[in-house]
Amino acid sequence: MKKSSLLILLSVMFSLTHCATFKSDMIGKYDKNSEKNFRAEPVSLLMIFSHYRQTTGLDAIPKLDDQRQRIGGFDDFLVDALNELSNIKRYSTYTEYASDVNDPSRRTQKDSLMRQHDYIMKMKFMRKKSFTKNFLGTLISSTSLTLFPIAYTYKYSLDAELYDSKGQLLKTYSRNASLTKWVQTLLIVVYPFHPEQRKKEELYVEFLHDVFKQIEQEKILQKIK
Repeated sequence: MKKSSLLILLSVMFSLTHCATFKSDMIGKYDKNSEKNFRAEPVSLLMIFSHYRQTTGLDAIPKLDDQRQRIGGFDDFLVDALNELSNIKRYSTYTEYASDVNDPSRRTQKDSLMRQHDYIMKMKFMRKKSFTKNFLGTLISSTSLTLFPIAYTYKYSLDAELYDSKGQLLKTYSRNASLTKWVQTLLIVVYPFHPEQRKKEELYVEFLHDVFKQIEQEKILQKIK
């Protein structure tokens, strides 16, 4: 009887366990007022994306996401953010995967695209978490039946490099932010207002919009004559 009561209690406790995720302010945010570059001649742009992940203390090096591992909806975020740029007549995208090392046709495609555009922008997204901190958090959360609030922090960054058609580096951009996910019993009350997926999406959207807004303000995308 006591054993069954304990099992019922544990089931109830874990069913009530939920999380609430909070997003930090963006580091590197472009604060100047944005002015549209309507008078600039249209240019073509190639965007090369790479999505990395690393669990520090466990992974020796950052690892590239495959198509299933990168954040869902990224293409929608990009289409929305491209509205910040006013003089793009044509653009192409290429996403790097670790499997490219064994795929000459993919590498050839990338090289070909780089020759066909006025500007090339390489955008590296990174997300990191600490193996030690996450392990200890999971251990404490499990042994305390999630009665104590446990925070899990994930660091995100975007590093972008803008090149001209000759391969000359013109400008670099960097944005950083973090997500903190709190796990505790009864946080289900807060969860609808702070779901983890929405906070992740907001972070990527802000990264893209802010970098493109700065590029537009700097009027760096000019037709090469």
